[in-house]
Amino acid sequence: MVQSKTEIEVRYAETDQMGVVHHATYLVWFEVGRTQFIKDLGFSYAQMEVDGFLAPVTDITISYKRPFKYGEKADIRTWLKHYNGIRSIYAYEIYNESGKLCISGTSTHVLVNKETFKPIRMEKALPDWHEAYQKVSGTSRKE
Repeated sequence: MVQSKTEIEVRYAETDQMGVVHHATYLVWFEVGRTQFIKDLGFSYAQMEVDGFLAPVTDITISYKRPFKYGEKADIRTWLKHYNGIRSIYAYEIYNESGKLCISGTSTHVLVNKETFKPIRMEKALPDWHEAYQKVSGTSRKE
């Protein structure tokens, strides 16, 4: 399994009145991990948008196990859990400095045409991405 690792230091602005990271912040961290995963594969999400494609979120799951507090470091691990040519499911685990799992979840994305928002097969739109995604997800067939 190809896995990307990204470290984030918790910023004060990310905490709530209880002194812990606000629950919505973890979704931003998922996005940081996902874009780093894409970069680690040799691609650019920004360039994909310039080329006329987007990958909006169609589903998201998150499980909170332990909180983070201001000043702590978070280790975001991201990988491609499932890929079928149109839909990509990324998985995330976020660990604290002690190596304890604090947050886990997934985000599901569908590749769409930027102008029409109609789904499009990655194989057609971004063949290099398609090949890399098949390789790292272990899929070689279409669903």
